[in-house]
Order: sequence, then structure tokens, then C-alpha cells
Amino acid sequence: MGVTKYVRSAWKNPKQSMEPRHRTGRMAEWRHQPVFQRIDKPTRIDAARRVGYRAKQGVVICRTRVRRGGLRKGVVNMKRKPSKSGVTKITMAKSIQRIAEERVSRRYPNLRVLNSYWVGEDGKNKFFEVILLDPNHPVVIADSQWSWITENHQKGRALRGMTSAGKRGRGLYNKGKGAEKLRPSLNANKNRGK
Repeated sequence: MGVTKYVRSAWKNPKQSMEPRHRTGRMAEWRHQPVFQRIDKPTRIDAARRVGYRAKQGVVICRTRVRRGGLRKGVVNMKRKPSKSGVTKITMAKSIQRIAEERVSRRYPNLRVLNSYWVGEDGKNKFFEVILLDPNHPVVIADSQWSWITENHQKGRALRGMTSAGKRGRGLYNKGKGAEKLRPSLNANKNRGK
């Protein structure tokens, strides 16, 4: 079993593998840092490599925090069917991860969002690390695996839902019967896909 597998198994259930004091101490430290914190290397090397990170020049990692919750609605007590009260089955239009990517994208307009991954959460916030690439860096331009991100139509990837979290939110990972109205976009099919 390689090192990456050990790291992945530790992060699969962080409550068991990490000491509570160590875990909560880290969250407390992150809470007092700025919302957008540039870091030297990823906290979760296994997740970062899985979504495309490599330790090269032209790669920036930014940790950000986004609020949690806010999807519960109060019951309106105004003489109507309970099933029509609109309290349950409320789902997000965008995931918290996607919101984090969009905010980082706006914060660093000269960089392009490659992907992101979850690193922790507490009672109020969720923390994500976003991998950004510099499209004007010679190393990124020369790299055969990353050179596609330098093209003009890759601007604003996170804002247009072109990252993994964005595609998940747009329903594009569904294939087969029942997924006919998802492409090219939900908007093109009057939002009947989801």
C-alpha cells in the first residue's frame, strides 16, 4: 500500500484518524486567517493530485472558507396543505464548493481555476482548497497536460460551471436514458433536465 493510499484512508474518516484536538485546532487557526489564504503546498496531497495538481511553477493554491447551511425554511401556518408548505426537498442551485470556486476566481482574475477539493468544516464554515493555474506562465504553456487552459475560451471556467463541481451541479455526469435534456445545457432545454 503506497503513501497516497494511507493519506486517502486517513482523510476518508478524519474524525477517527485525527486527534480531535489537532483537527479543531486547525479549524480555529483557519477561522482567524483571511477568507482567501494562499498556501505553499496542499493540505491534502491525495485529493489535490486526484483533481490535477502537480508541484510546478505557475500553480497557485488558495484556501477559502464559505458559510454552511441556510437551506431550511420556516413553516408558513396559513391554512394550506402541509405538502405544499415548501419546507422539505429544497436543494441548492449551486453547491458550496462551486460558490467557493467562483469567489476565488473573482479574487484572482489573472488565474484560471483548475479544480478544488474539501479540506474541512466546522459549525459555521466549510473550507476548500482551489487549484489555480497562471495561463501566461511559460511552464504552464509548455506543459502538454495543462496547455489547454491557456486558450481564450477557458476564461471564467468556475463562473460558467466548467470545473468538476460545476459539471456535477449542471447534471452533466448523468449518462444514458433520462439524460437527454442535459446537453448542451439545462438552459437550452428549459431546465427540464434535472
